[in-house]
Amino acid sequence: MTFAVPDSVRPIRDAVHAFMTERVEPAEAVLHGNGAEAAATLRELQEQARKEGLWALGHPAELGGGGLPFLDYVYVNEVQGRSDFGQLALGTFTLQDSLMLHEYASDEQRGRFLTPLVRGEIWPSFAMTEPDVSSSDPTQLRTSAVLDGGEWVINGHKWFTTGADRAAYTTVMCRTESDAPPHLAFSMILVPTGTPGYTIVRDTPVLGIDGGHCEVRYEDVRVPASNLLGPRGQGFVIAQRRLGPGRIFHCMRWLGQAQRAFDLMCRRLNERSVSGRPLADKQLMRRHVFDSYTEIQSARLLTLNAAHAIDRGGQARVEIGAVKVVAARMLHNVIDRAIQVYGAAGLTADTPLERMYRHARAGRVYDGPDEVHIDSVGRRILGEYATGGNWEFGLR
Repeated sequence: MTFAVPDSVRPIRDAVHAFMTERVEPAEAVLHGNGAEAAATLRELQEQARKEGLWALGHPAELGGGGLPFLDYVYVNEVQGRSDFGQLALGTFTLQDSLMLHEYASDEQRGRFLTPLVRGEIWPSFAMTEPDVSSSDPTQLRTSAVLDGGEWVINGHKWFTTGADRAAYTTVMCRTESDAPPHLAFSMILVPTGTPGYTIVRDTPVLGIDGGHCEVRYEDVRVPASNLLGPRGQGFVIAQRRLGPGRIFHCMRWLGQAQRAFDLMCRRLNERSVSGRPLADKQLMRRHVFDSYTEIQSARLLTLNAAHAIDRGGQARVEIGAVKVVAARMLHNVIDRAIQVYGAAGLTADTPLERMYRHARAGRVYDGPDEVHIDSVGRRILGEYATGGNWEFGLR
């Protein structure tokens, strides 16, 4: 494993970096508008990405994607992550769902959902979290599905179903087995969003950002029995297969966000003067650089290590849990320091920092809050020692 970008990956990474800094980032002001102009701008960026061979780089080649190996994709995704719109412009916003369908979907489901997903023709959404229970313990989830003849009848209440307001379908985690152990009681069912009884209650505002995190009610929603994704009772297995790599994808993108904030901070320190001297001459300002450097580098190495473990075929649950916590905290801290360096300007929309800051805080909650991952990592490592083993860092 190499820490620097391998020569074999450098050309595609450089091309993505140029695409992000020269086209996506300058278009952010328009893209944040969410209107007709934003939609047209996004479509144009997507078409450019297709023409230049930058589309869906992380998707398997057999699905029509770029087929980048998982570890190589880390190096590309960390520059794609510089902007919220990188995934959308480059066709990787469907990657988690595409990989999930690639592994579990039937032939009919592949043709109906998977193929158009990779092409970017439809949007996916995923419904697990519920407002009335602690979703850190998903065995408490209440949304249920009952088989009635040849149809599943779904009732329940979900929220933070990201993208449901524009998605073609939602993969719904729901209880289907009344007498099974908790971790074998849930299944995944594909629900087209236009199905009667599927009602979007609202776009839940998150720290002042309306980002398509939808609250949805399911009231006698009927879909064919064939919409079951994978085997009955295997919802937790499918969820873990989806969420594990997904957490790494978050960390990859956060590295790009952190790099952007770090660049902004360092340039500001050299350009801004106080009392006739650059801010860069101030020791306290240099401390911001030092702390940010060490945190970014630590998170990056942990991310590469986790990706390497996955590349070798392991589940990497300790590695994934650790980096999810460390990278989310790192991102928050780096952006916070950059805002401090910018002063009042950092609190305004004149820089991307204030929006990045709000998104960064959410990272410590979604896909499992810090506390869940910390507890899981500690428990797994202690379990190695409890059974007579150890955790030899040099051999892991």
